[in-house]
Amino acid sequence: MTQRNGTEVTEFYLLGFRDQEKFHSILFLVFLVIYVTSMVGNTGMILLINTDSRLHTPMYFFLQHLAFVDICYTSAITPKMLQNFMAEDKSISFRGCVIQLLVYAIFVTSDCYLLAAMAVDRYTAICKPLHYPIIMSQTVCILLVAGSYLMGSLNASVHTGFTFSLSFCKSNIINHFFCDVPPILALSCSSIDINIIILVIFVGFNLTFTVSVVTFSYIYILAAILRMSSAAGRKKAFSTCASHLTAVTIFYGTLSYMYLQPPSEHSKEDMKVASVFYGTVIPMLNPLIYSLRNKEVKESVKMIVQKFF
Repeated sequence: MTQRNGTEVTEFYLLGFRDQEKFHSILFLVFLVIYVTSMVGNTGMILLINTDSRLHTPMYFFLQHLAFVDICYTSAITPKMLQNFMAEDKSISFRGCVIQLLVYAIFVTSDCYLLAAMAVDRYTAICKPLHYPIIMSQTVCILLVAGSYLMGSLNASVHTGFTFSLSFCKSNIINHFFCDVPPILALSCSSIDINIIILVIFVGFNLTFTVSVVTFSYIYILAAILRMSSAAGRKKAFSTCASHLTAVTIFYGTLSYMYLQPPSEHSKEDMKVASVFYGTVIPMLNPLIYSLRNKEVKESVKMIVQKFF
């Protein structure tokens, strides 16, 4: 394995879960099932929304793109992780590492902004129902989705460019199961001060902005629901937000665990576990959350099942 400067490094070695080698076969089967379930669930959600005209609304337009984003970022890391569970050679080429980080960062960041856009959609639907068709027009929805992908691409390009412009002479063994910025920075013999500043600024802005949008949206939504005189109206309004609120809680809860826990000697291993949940389990949970807790999706699935069976 090459261990010279950044222009000469030809491959990295993904350490993965080294302490769990005796369980690799079991972990392979578990994450294979999770990945297949995620792919089937998210692909099915996209096809379902496309085929059922009743689901051609802004909320499902965003949900369709959320499913696409989940497919993309879990596919950027899970197949390689599955391969490394069974293969002795856990190397990844320099170019492969660059592409993996770029794709993963694009779609993870886009996921944050799509969840924020969905919160705005729910706010508009509940707090401004009479103006909802005008405010959440097709043009606005397209611009919000395009903006999500743009922010994802910008964030990923900056991090990937600055990360792989470094020199790597300490080692080429990445203490992770995929190419992520912090474990790659740990390998550099160059100054990483600028990289840390950029990481803090970009990640801080993305999380602060999207969490603020979600938080303020739900503050206004909760206030609007509490002002409703009808119990049935409150229940209906809350049910339209339940799926999104569940997905947001899981998504940002995992991020908080990853980045807000105090440093410790076990923090690197904890980060790996959180990253596995974040990168593989959450994409599987999203279609389940939106199908099990959404009346329109359940009715649409029921109709398709009755049609073919």
